[in-house]
Amino acid sequence: MKLIHLSDLHLGKRVNEYSMLEDQEYILKQILGIIDDERPDGVIIAGDVYDKSVPSAEAVSLFDDFLVRLSERALQVFVIAGNHDSPERIAFGARIMAPGGIHMSPVYSGRIEPVRLRDVYGEVNVYLLPFIKPAHVRRYHEEAEIQSYTDAIRCAVGDMEIDREKRNILITHQFVTGASRSESEEISVGGSDNVDADVFAPFDYVALGHIHSPQNCGSERIRYCGTPLKYSFSEANDRKSVTVVELREKGSLHVRTVPLIPRRDLVELRGTYAELTLKAYYENSTWQEDYTHITLTDEEDVPDAIGKLRTIYHNLMKLDYDNRRTRGSVTVPADGEADRKSPYELFADFYELQNNQPMSEEQAAYIRDLIEKTWEGEQ
Repeated sequence: MKLIHLSDLHLGKRVNEYSMLEDQEYILKQILGIIDDERPDGVIIAGDVYDKSVPSAEAVSLFDDFLVRLSERALQVFVIAGNHDSPERIAFGARIMAPGGIHMSPVYSGRIEPVRLRDVYGEVNVYLLPFIKPAHVRRYHEEAEIQSYTDAIRCAVGDMEIDREKRNILITHQFVTGASRSESEEISVGGSDNVDADVFAPFDYVALGHIHSPQNCGSERIRYCGTPLKYSFSEANDRKSVTVVELREKGSLHVRTVPLIPRRDLVELRGTYAELTLKAYYENSTWQEDYTHITLTDEEDVPDAIGKLRTIYHNLMKLDYDNRRTRGSVTVPADGEADRKSPYELFADFYELQNNQPMSEEQAAYIRDLIEKTWEGEQ
């Protein structure tokens, strides 16, 4: 049984106010090409199909087209709702689509029946568990002690009546303890959404969604495939991919990845304004079209830096400075000390407090002259 594991498409997402729809359409076509090369038995989409619970019409249309193209390839497709999705919207039409091989997770109702598949090694049971919170499970288990996310998932798994003699796959969307997050994920206060990996013991493979960086949780048996695109600059060094899972006889699991190449990458550049403009001039590289975060190290702010740099780096998303003004700290004068200082000294202190560096000689001369003129006018 060969499966392609995807998750966290976040269709319709905007990154720093830039729409990612064109990039998402591009990467979905690339994924279809990988599917044609790999010829899997099924495709898993482990939650966060959309970026919002009420997605845009364009995002819905894009996912509709992707599902149609998957169905044309006679694949078994498994889709669950993530924390960004509306469970009801993902579940819509599930009973109609299931006979055609498109399996959408129902709204959690306390019991999950597996989708049963077969190959030359026998039966494979696929369980679709959408994103759930402890409150969702308590509704159906009022007598159980369900305080944490681990309690909730353990209870939900316990209801599945899993036959451990057969091969079992769980598709779910949760944060497993120890997984590494990135900036583009929603984080619960104090890590209250942690799920201990031992609750997944009955499964031969756990296809996870929610974490955007591809990674295993303890072993390749429990895996996040990551997002197909980078959605924050904290992911700039990630290598995005799809995960290919092969289950043979019971206990035999092989996991590998196939890289994804985006239409535009997310890159971070650092240097002075002069260095970065010269870099673009001499290298003339295609990364000038990438989504870019630039950190300028100039000590003086460059007037209209973002406008000027966008003529070179056409998709500049974010600009900031790293210099003495932004990284230093200045001690605030003690009470009463200000009364003993001249107007110039007070202004000099204020400037240094705001900019983390003293005024230049030219600025100091200008302020002295301005103060003298102002005081002369009041005499």
